[in-house]
Amino acid sequence: MTKPIRRILVAGFSTRHVVSSAVRAGLEVCAIDNFCDQDLRRLVFAYKRFEELADLPDLIRSFCSEQKVDAVITTSGAEDLQDLPVPILGTDPGTAAKFLDKALTQQFFEENGFPVPARALPGVFPAMLKPCRGSGGWRNALVTNEMDIRSWESLFPDEPYLLQELVPGIPASVCCVADGRRAKAIAANLQILRGSDEARYGFCGSVTPLCHPLAEQMCIMAEKIASASGCCGVLGIDFLITDTKITAIEVNPRFVATLDTIERANGCNLVKMHIDACHGVLPDTIPKVKQTSIRKILFAPHDLTIRTELSGLIPDVADIPVPPASFEKGDAVISVFGEGQDEASARRTLDNTIRRVTQYIG
Repeated sequence: MTKPIRRILVAGFSTRHVVSSAVRAGLEVCAIDNFCDQDLRRLVFAYKRFEELADLPDLIRSFCSEQKVDAVITTSGAEDLQDLPVPILGTDPGTAAKFLDKALTQQFFEENGFPVPARALPGVFPAMLKPCRGSGGWRNALVTNEMDIRSWESLFPDEPYLLQELVPGIPASVCCVADGRRAKAIAANLQILRGSDEARYGFCGSVTPLCHPLAEQMCIMAEKIASASGCCGVLGIDFLITDTKITAIEVNPRFVATLDTIERANGCNLVKMHIDACHGVLPDTIPKVKQTSIRKILFAPHDLTIRTELSGLIPDVADIPVPPASFEKGDAVISVFGEGQDEASARRTLDNTIRRVTQYIG
């Protein structure tokens, strides 16, 4: 008989979204996080903050010697950690490591016959340059000549990268839940990218559901990809989608950054689904969408310090900084939400929330 999971540790670069879902699932939760924002601190019975990802394995081990936990759920930056003192709920580190390498992911798509951007031939431009390691798209770059490549290499020396042909489409994703052999699609999402400066391809929000004529077909493809991946628990598949074509981009073998909008849109609990899937149980049915939900990350327009208590804006905001909190220009500051019966009404409520928040960060 499987031992019940009651206390979990959520560890990784950003954990608040998973912690929130786990608490709603009735679990006792502690966290190791790079931010330890105010709303996370209020949800957990214990937390620790780290600065460098290299410190995370030892910090998890020491933390588990101090706190009794039944299992750990890893998020970005911790997916491939091994030899932890408690069981990992999710994709095994070896499988996760394969999908954290974009060159190996490219090979996986090619070998399994999934549509993927072709590798760019030497000297053929424009092309999309992606570091082989790293999440969120923050270091992806459009390169138009060899000088662009050399400039990127100077910023990230000795960093392996992949060059792909450019393909059209809007950025989208599908959240799946898998048991290592089978998978079910939970939700299709529009991804919001930053759209400017050197981090133009960086993730900065999502819309759930994605209303698109090929959304259902994309979900079917995502289930096939997730089933073939060997991943276990909640994972995400990124795509580019046009009116006539779906192209697979990445497999994210961890909890999705779109968790907030998915749970707000259809009322499901992804941590519960994740734990069930890790025990071999996939949902019989997927909850229907009840509303459209949008999350957007706001960034500092200039160097600033927030001294105002913003927790009174919950549930319209998340990832709330602990005042006084200082940010450099371009830093992520806070997440804001909008909901409505359709995307247009959800964007109106999002705009209202942004107006309320920007008086403190404008």
